[in-house]
Amino acid sequence: MDKHEEIVEQETYHDLDEETLFVVSQTFKALCDPTRIRILNLLFHKEYSVNEIAENLHLRQSTVSHQLRFLKNLRLVKYRRAGTTMFYSHDDEHVMNMLRQTIDHACHS
Repeated sequence: MDKHEEIVEQETYHDLDEETLFVVSQTFKALCDPTRIRILNLLFHKEYSVNEIAENLHLRQSTVSHQLRFLKNLRLVKYRRAGTTMFYSHDDEHVMNMLRQTIDHACHS
């Protein structure tokens, strides 16, 4: 790296603020749990109710509800109400793309 490139690199670096660090660490925390990964993977293409998620992933409804609450608080999933049923879908295209790329990477290793 020549002197000019080094100066430009130093000028463009900005440390992360506390809020950004917190959001990034919480996002990775969400993605380090196998159950949450399975839920997000299921929601990649389509919305599901809590019961449908539980049935598809062979999980207890209370487990699914707990994990969805965690993901909703991070704005990784959103929901819509239809009568008494809540339908969940993903809410962050960036995180979903990162998850998809990571899954693809793991499958090709």
